[in-house]
Amino acid sequence: MSARTFERRVKNFLRYFKALLGLIFDIIRNRKLLWQMTKRDFRQRYLGSYLGILWAFIQPTITILIFWFVFEVGFKSMPVDNFPFILWLICGMFPWFFFSESVQSASTSILESAFLVKKIVFRVEILPIVKIASALVVHIFFVAVLFLMFALYGYSASIYNLQIIYYFFAMMCLALGISWLTSALTVFLRDVGQFVAMMMQFGFWATPIFWSLKMVPEEYRGIFEINPVYYFVEGYRQSFIYHEWFWEHGALTLQYWLITLTVMFIGAICFKKLRPHFADVL
Repeated sequence: MSARTFERRVKNFLRYFKALLGLIFDIIRNRKLLWQMTKRDFRQRYLGSYLGILWAFIQPTITILIFWFVFEVGFKSMPVDNFPFILWLICGMFPWFFFSESVQSASTSILESAFLVKKIVFRVEILPIVKIASALVVHIFFVAVLFLMFALYGYSASIYNLQIIYYFFAMMCLALGISWLTSALTVFLRDVGQFVAMMMQFGFWATPIFWSLKMVPEEYRGIFEINPVYYFVEGYRQSFIYHEWFWEHGALTLQYWLITLTVMFIGAICFKKLRPHFADVL
């Protein structure tokens, strides 16, 4: 590689990195607009139904009740690491619910708000974030349910539980990076939305949510640990069950943020390059 080529690539990297920082600062400056749009999206999603926004909580609640009945009453599942299986399970399922809902809904956010995209002064980058923030509202409710279920089983709150705030942030960064990429591509390739839904189904079973990574031979565990979703699924279990801090797993944390920042960087670049053409296609 020549010195001129290297210099050009460094300049391009710095230019895109500056653009990414610009997007983040724009989000911070427009936080009031973001909050107003999140509330509006949350209301409109269930507008016209008799139970309204309660549907946001009813379906996941029923899913958890079904799992509890099947595994605790029906199969009488054995404890995992001396913890009731249902508690171990929902520690992995709740963050997955949030991540899956965030990515799938944010992937179609540009299409759903085409009328806003055509406004020159509107920051289109906010649209995927609105969907992620809307999903976060529901997720916070289920974190409260998580605390309640642990209390019902006789487990008290711990200082380790506080680090789920860190995992909130980690999940949102990964979801945002993916959503910037998929939402931009969906404008031009409508099949991307179906592909995302298919990948979410695959990711659910490829991530140790229903099963423990200890079932996999040690020499193959690194393959599954590359999956960034494993990081915060296991992080919730570390916060509520194993009582371990995230910095105790330094290599896994570093790997997660390298992957996540790379995804955010690629997503921001693609979004920036495709954004000028959104209005023409829509």
